[in-house]
Order: sequence, then C-alpha cells, then structure tokens
Amino acid sequence: MHDRRFFLKSSGLALAAIGFAPGFLRRALAATDASRRKVLVTIFQRGAVDGLSMVPPVAEPAYAAARPSIAIPPPGAADGAALDLDGHFALHPALASLLPLWASGSLAIVHAAGSPDPSRSHFDAQDFLDAGTPGLKSTRDGWLNRALQSEPASGATPFRAVALQPNLPRSLAGRAPAVAMGSIGDFGGRGGRAGVGMADRLSRDYAAAGDAALRTAGGEAFEALRALRDANPARVSPAPGADYPAAPIGQRLKQIAQLIKADVGLEIAATDCGGWDTHAGQGASRGRLAARLGELGDALAAFSADLCERMADVCVVTMTEFGRTVKENGTRGTDHGHGSVMLVLGGGVKGRRVLARWKGLKEQDLYEGRDLAVTTDHREVLSEVLAQHMGIADLSNVFPGFTSRPEQRVNLF
Repeated sequence: MHDRRFFLKSSGLALAAIGFAPGFLRRALAATDASRRKVLVTIFQRGAVDGLSMVPPVAEPAYAAARPSIAIPPPGAADGAALDLDGHFALHPALASLLPLWASGSLAIVHAAGSPDPSRSHFDAQDFLDAGTPGLKSTRDGWLNRALQSEPASGATPFRAVALQPNLPRSLAGRAPAVAMGSIGDFGGRGGRAGVGMADRLSRDYAAAGDAALRTAGGEAFEALRALRDANPARVSPAPGADYPAAPIGQRLKQIAQLIKADVGLEIAATDCGGWDTHAGQGASRGRLAARLGELGDALAAFSADLCERMADVCVVTMTEFGRTVKENGTRGTDHGHGSVMLVLGGGVKGRRVLARWKGLKEQDLYEGRDLAVTTDHREVLSEVLAQHMGIADLSNVFPGFTSRPEQRVNLF
C-alpha cells in the first residue's frame, strides 16, 4: 500500500471518480475528427485581480484622482504609459504581448464583470464562482462539471476534462469524470522505466483487490495513466515563436496546448494562477501586480502562437472572484472590491472590443460608494461561451436559477 500511495503521489495525476459509470476509460482514445474538437480553457485568477489596473479607464479623471500612487499613466505619458484600446480604456503596459491579439480581433475584454453576490470573502466568492451559484453554499458540484453532464459523452476519452494543477478545482467537481495532473511529465511516476513498471504492477494489484469500488477506481486510474503515457503529449514541442514564461501559468498553458495538439480528446481544461491579492505595495506600471500581469499576458500570447490556426476551436476565458476598491489604501494597495475584468480569447470571438455597461467611477456610481459596480454577471459571459463556442443548448442545469436576458447579453460571438 505504501508503494501505491508513493506512485499515485509522484505520478502527478489524480482521477475524480465520483459517480461515473464503470468502464468509461475503455472508450476509444482517438475521437472522430479530434482535431476539430471544441475546447474551453478557463483560468481562475485567484486572489481578486484589480481590473482597474489591468484595463484602466484612463479617460476618467476620477480614476487617477482615486489612485495617486498606483494609477497607470495614460497613453502618451513619458513613462509607464497604458496602451490605448478605444480612447476610454487602455491595457496595462505589462500586458503588451496581448496587443497583437487585440489588433487581430481575437481578444475581447468584459469590464465591470463579476458576481451579483456582495461577498468580499475570498473563500466564499471563489466557491460561488466555482459552483456557478452565487450566494448558495449548498451546491455540491461545479459549473464546468455540470456542463460536461449536460452533453452526451459518446466517444469521450479519459481526458475530456483536465485540470492542469495538483488538485481538482471546485468547478470540475461532480459526477462527470475529470482528471487533475500537476504535470504531464510526471504522470509515469519517478524513476523512468521503473515508474512504468510500478504502474503496471500496481494496476494488477488493484485488479485483484477484494473491494469492488477500489478495484474499479484503481483500475480506471491506471488505465488513464497508461493512455496518457501512450499518447505522450510531452513530446509535442511549442511552435516557433511560442515563448512560454517560466512562471507556473506559462508552464500550465504550455501543457494544455500539448494535450490539445496530441489529440487526446480534451474538451475542457482548467487552471489557476495566484498572486492577485494586492493589499500593499501593488505598484503601478511596474511592481508586484505588473509582474503577475506580465506572466499572464506572455503565457496567453505564447498559447495563441503555439496553437496558431487551432485557436479557432479553442476559447480561453479568465475570471476572478471579485475586484478591488477604486481608491488606493494607506499601504499603496487596494482592498477587496466588487467588479473586475474578464478576458475572452480565440474561438471565433468578435474581439477588439471592451464590452462594458459602464457606470463610471464617481462616488454616486460606485457599489456601496467604494467599488466598481458589477454590470455584467460572470454567468452571462460563461453562458455565451458554453452556448456559442461549446454548442451546449440547454444551460438550465449548468447555471440553475440564472436566465440570460437579451438586454444583458454581451454578444461575444
């Protein structure tokens, strides 16, 4: 049993096996026309990113006035200037690598997006966003898992849904099978051929186990390991010009691209990136926040360059639990707020637009007199992506209690 624990821990792969039908992993690994399979990639910016620095409303005098030391200088400034998008909004200079995607029309930005729930608790707000049910703590599964459940799984592979991180996120928890892996390269265990041999031996041990549930779950987990080993997506090198940063988000997106190009049947990929909780020393054009934004921007640009024409079938969505206060605090940072920013990239998106029902930054326009008001529900954006990109017609079970109204739609596609 020690060997089993060691192998599963060192393999870097965990299988969520709650309520799925036995034998699902015996489906064909090579799906029909796998190269045209639609893929959704979600990136959760955990910690609450400051959308007003990420995509600053530089045309508003109230913006700079509220942030004397951390406002991003407007386009044309001598040092650290924001990058103009449409005359009203601009892009943080650390996100310069995204400008070509904006110019090509493959990147759209949704501003003043967020949850209708007023919580400023990281734990609660992240849980609500992962569950897809703001304000409701009793939801047992995640919105991405319910999206998987809503569509037929015919021809699905063990890697239909993958989290490129050590633990399965709450959004993928539920009855539909999903895999979490810390790294593609670690799936075979330590020790090269010895690790592969251990996998085969432990697979036989699980097959002989007396407990039927353990026998089924263990066998299917090792079948997934063998399938990934046979597909060997780690052999797929990035395309020329795809220069992924060494930061975790860069390496995770690199491996998601490898899974897509290896045609292992990926439909949904999820990953996180942290470091956004900037209560102190946030910085402006340079500093703590700028460093994180640079990593994210460079990772997204590399991902797009890597997949090239396949980006027509891949849509990337970023999200965060809430935004930050409009005014900077006494430690040159920002505190927990309300509205923030979402990026939507690829997948036929009609980009080169900042989509916002913008109220403004005057005190009377702010939520509770201090935060950017949420005018677009996260679920509106996610519903459009699921319906228009992934082709899921009925979203009533994905986002229970939420109804998309024509006047609220952002019309991404």
